[in-house]
Amino acid sequence: MVLLSTSAIPRRGVLTLVALLLVALNLRPALTSVAPVLGSIGEALALSPSLQGILTTLPVLFLGLAAPLAPRMVRRIGPERSVFAALLVLAVALLVRPYIGTAGLFLGTAVAGGCIGVIGVLLPGIVKRDFPRRVSIMTGLYTVALNLGASAAAGTTEPLRQLLDDAWQGAAQGPWQGALAFWLLPAVIAALFWLPQLKGTKPTRVPARRGARLRHDPLAWQVSLFMGLQSSLAYIVFGWLPTILQDRGLTAVTAGLALSVSILLQVTTAILAPWISSRMRDQRTVLIGVMTLTLTGLLSCLYAPIESIWLWIVVLGLGQGGTFSMALTLLALRAPDATTAASLSAMAQGIGYTLAALGPLLIGVLHDWSGGWNVVGFLVSAIGLTALVMALGAGRDRQVASTQGTQ
Repeated sequence: MVLLSTSAIPRRGVLTLVALLLVALNLRPALTSVAPVLGSIGEALALSPSLQGILTTLPVLFLGLAAPLAPRMVRRIGPERSVFAALLVLAVALLVRPYIGTAGLFLGTAVAGGCIGVIGVLLPGIVKRDFPRRVSIMTGLYTVALNLGASAAAGTTEPLRQLLDDAWQGAAQGPWQGALAFWLLPAVIAALFWLPQLKGTKPTRVPARRGARLRHDPLAWQVSLFMGLQSSLAYIVFGWLPTILQDRGLTAVTAGLALSVSILLQVTTAILAPWISSRMRDQRTVLIGVMTLTLTGLLSCLYAPIESIWLWIVVLGLGQGGTFSMALTLLALRAPDATTAASLSAMAQGIGYTLAALGPLLIGVLHDWSGGWNVVGFLVSAIGLTALVMALGAGRDRQVASTQGTQ
């Protein structure tokens, strides 16, 4: 999170709220739109499962790698202009990535992930500044919008590809390209609604990074590793679940719909899990509960009879909604002050997304090596069980050492 001056811009009420939610809608479609058409992309570009794994890994990796750019952009052009610039670059990346060959697809996907990483760092600070008395409500709405965007892309990209199929027959480009490029439109719309936020903005002074002490704090590492491990499972689902379900016998449309439903259900526990945990002595019970649901749902999607798949899609969605919201909640609960919360958030996000990127990549490598999905369960289990161990430490009623006054 970037700390922003409270005098940077005047509050604009409903217009700001609508603009923020439209921006939040764009924080996942670049990722979740790929999985439903990954098979078509692989066939068209002759990508091995390992290369498909790299494709699903790149945006997650650049979510973390691009995060340090956010405070630099804020110092130069201000937070609002930084969000606007990232939206424009995101739209361009989504437009061109399907049409400039294999290298362009990978490059465009990486750039899109970087743009999302920058926006993801900036938005929570803007929310805290412009809605200081409604942070919890706005964070809930922000999470809902993010999940809706992810769900919409997961559920509609393959039907859109099929809709374009007749029009593209005999053309040099395939329908998957148009289906992927479609997701530039929400970014353009969000940028247009964001334009009024630019009036009167200016560069903002951002405090120097103050997180060195946290690198020596075991609790900070437990929080960061939990963030990364649960994110790794989330991006395995985003990147590979439709392909896994197609190989198990579902149609491409049904597999994409399954991912969409799973993401949509996350809204429920994303709100409920932090609320329940706030009424307990510590967060360990809730963390173990949501991680168990996640691991059970994902392993069942791999191995349970395909006739029961919708039950496990529900379990998976409920579990992952809780793990994501609890990871965000821990960043606030484990910090004694706002400065430390910002430092812990930066540490957890940088380490977490970089670690999370390994999950989809290793899934592709294992699938390529084994020729199937059975061995993938061992990796999923290892990630989930390690996350449970980290949850036992991160969920304790403790706080990290304060970073106030450190440089």
